Amino acid sequence: MPLGGIGTGTISLGGRGDLRDWEIVNRPAKGFAPHNAFFAIRTVTDDGPPIARALEGALPVDLYEGWSGSPVANAGLPRFRTYSFEAAYPFGTVFLTDPEVPVGVQIEAFNPLIPGNADLSAIPVAVLRFVLVNRTQAIVTASVCGTVQNFIGEDGSLGKPKTNQNAIRKGPNLQGIFFRSDGVNREAEQWGTMALATTSKEEATFRTGWADLSWGNSLLDFWDDFLADGRLDDRDSGGVDSPTASLAIPITIPPNSSGSVTFLLSWHFPNRLSWRVPERNPQTWDGELRWIGNHYAGRYTDAWDVAVQVSRSLDELEKRTARFVSGLCESDLPIEVKESALFNLSTLRTQTCFRTAEGYLFGWEGCQDRIGSCFGSCTHVWNYEQAVAFLFGTLAKGMREVEFLHATDPDGRMSFRVNLPLEYGTKFGVAAADGQMGCIIKVYRDWQLSGDEAFLKKLWPRVQTALEFCWTPGGWDADKDGVMEGCQHNTIDVEYYGPNPQMGFLYLGALRAAEEMAKHVGNKAFARTCQELFRNGSRWLDENLFNGEYYEHLVIPPKDGFIADGLAWHMGAEDRSNPDLQLAGGCLVDQLVGQFLAHVCGLGYLADPGNISKTLESILRYNGKADFSGHFNHMRSYVLNDEAALVMASYPRANRPERPFPYFNEVMTGFEYTAAIGMLYEGQREAGLRCIRAIRNRYDGRKRSPFNEAECGHHYARAMASWVAILALTGFQYSGVTETMTFTAAATRSCTFWTNGYASGTILQVPDDDCVVADLTVFEGTLKIRRLRLAGLGNVELPAPEAIQAGHSYRVRVQRNLA
Repeated sequence: MPLGGIGTGTISLGGRGDLRDWEIVNRPAKGFAPHNAFFAIRTVTDDGPPIARALEGALPVDLYEGWSGSPVANAGLPRFRTYSFEAAYPFGTVFLTDPEVPVGVQIEAFNPLIPGNADLSAIPVAVLRFVLVNRTQAIVTASVCGTVQNFIGEDGSLGKPKTNQNAIRKGPNLQGIFFRSDGVNREAEQWGTMALATTSKEEATFRTGWADLSWGNSLLDFWDDFLADGRLDDRDSGGVDSPTASLAIPITIPPNSSGSVTFLLSWHFPNRLSWRVPERNPQTWDGELRWIGNHYAGRYTDAWDVAVQVSRSLDELEKRTARFVSGLCESDLPIEVKESALFNLSTLRTQTCFRTAEGYLFGWEGCQDRIGSCFGSCTHVWNYEQAVAFLFGTLAKGMREVEFLHATDPDGRMSFRVNLPLEYGTKFGVAAADGQMGCIIKVYRDWQLSGDEAFLKKLWPRVQTALEFCWTPGGWDADKDGVMEGCQHNTIDVEYYGPNPQMGFLYLGALRAAEEMAKHVGNKAFARTCQELFRNGSRWLDENLFNGEYYEHLVIPPKDGFIADGLAWHMGAEDRSNPDLQLAGGCLVDQLVGQFLAHVCGLGYLADPGNISKTLESILRYNGKADFSGHFNHMRSYVLNDEAALVMASYPRANRPERPFPYFNEVMTGFEYTAAIGMLYEGQREAGLRCIRAIRNRYDGRKRSPFNEAECGHHYARAMASWVAILALTGFQYSGVTETMTFTAAATRSCTFWTNGYASGTILQVPDDDCVVADLTVFEGTLKIRRLRLAGLGNVELPAPEAIQAGHSYRVRVQRNLA
């Protein structure tokens, strides 16, 4: 489970209590950990010998064998015999027991996650609380010790420590060890600071260095010292470049009682550089990596400052995080919906995402083991992600500013990968049809959620130009009829030629969104144009692409071979007069992604509702597989053997092209969520939930990490589409423009969690004889509301415009038959 803040990188808590994947130095680092990085406990009772254990569960059998025995660092440490793991992200708990140890241990880990507050959710710290439970009749004297090697200068791939130093620091609420480097270049990505600290007021003992001994005796010396009395005596590390430090805290636990010790692991690595990508695809176009910084680093002077500030407000940070998690977990939503929504939020904290010094949020598509995967906040991937807007609206608006003000050129061509620094934002120079249309829809979404008139006013001119770009000669809709026929680069990494549902519905969604925004800014003529194109395009897709079961792709080569500049990349068909790598007559899993976004935004149906519903039924029928044992896949495998999933495309009418689009045999969760949530919106509840359950059964913690839904990389951004299942099942909509909040009316007592990116809370609906009593509670932020609408029941105009503050509730009675 990744522990860290938004854009800070993470240290992961393993299911057996180990700390793994130390990805805090500005790049992914799967499998990397300092050689010495563990916690240990020493216990003793009046009538028994001292016992020491690493605070980890026993090593699993797949870690037994290597060329020199187990490949695990310090594998010979005694560990607890049994362990289990429970989580409600961002909280994770490891339970450790051993018949020889007089206490059971719970490792309670978290990092603050507070909807609406991006800064408090972006703290570079892992909070680790060790709860010792004494189930005996004897007093247990214990000591808990944390050990970390100073690896500053190394990031898992590049660099090495040089003249690193460890120092003891103490303050009013904190004591611990500060890690720094005197030899690593202060401008290097790998330069920074770390801290291992505790909030305990007990007298700590320290080692700023381990003895520099041969034949493994450095570990032997530490273990003998700790086992003897639970205290540490410092040692001379002999001037090694990466000294190991340890911190021990004593604690006494009465019979049948418990006690705890809290540690903070914090970090501060300020020197993030621009996208590091393979040489064949340089993002700066001159081969130079430039400094872009980390936003979090500007809020703290160093890692010790992080620990100090966290220690001052730790209880409040934990309380507010728990209020969010409890509000969601205690709601009436199905468990698979809550889990998929919560657990995929962890992607925001991994090296997939970062915030530059000026505060903008950027993202890779995902992470390879040692480098980001597919740079540039790729518009056609991040289209699917919806969690940021509904949890951290300010960050979402910032992403729109980058897309339209920095990545879009004066002609309206939006680079689907943005270069950094932002003065290079348009240098990529290729537009993705789906990415650009989705970004237009998301401007509408973010304006509605925020009610921010200045935001719309600033972006609208570029939004209009970006839509008009569709009509350029040789463009996506050169004949301006509401249907995309041109060369359409898209998230399948090739270009589609001719009308198809994937881009077609996104275009319709963009036209509807632009129509509403144009009306609001007073551009009636442009609004009428958008309306006319929408109506024609919607009718055309139903009449020409819907085959009675789903929407197909009509392959049409470009007229006269002419394609406008910046519409084709280098990965698609080589012969554009007879293009291969097309969807053609297949049933595509996410063909209704535009309708998915339209439902999120409250834009209504983009085509015949009956056709939409039938298409989703067909996706389940033709793309759904309960067992993949006999499934052939020539590409990447994210589903295997007896697992269930929705395949990317099927060809039930036996009309598969010889070379379809590359990924047609694959399975990827972000696309699956789009279809599954579409089913939920159409009332196909059990079908949608079955698809989501199948995803989470694959990422069950045994076969794959439940915090790492992969696609082209670990922690893939597209999977954060999962958040929308909450909206689909609750009917949630919010408009900050009209200050209206909407839910589906409950037939029975129902508690629902909600968040709009700026405020969050719950609504409790209690049906009565002639009304529904609704208690609206705000956990975080300020909710501006004039009208509460319970769909299927009625509206309530509040007596006066209300601004409900955090910690307050508002009760209304919604009468029946007023709709």
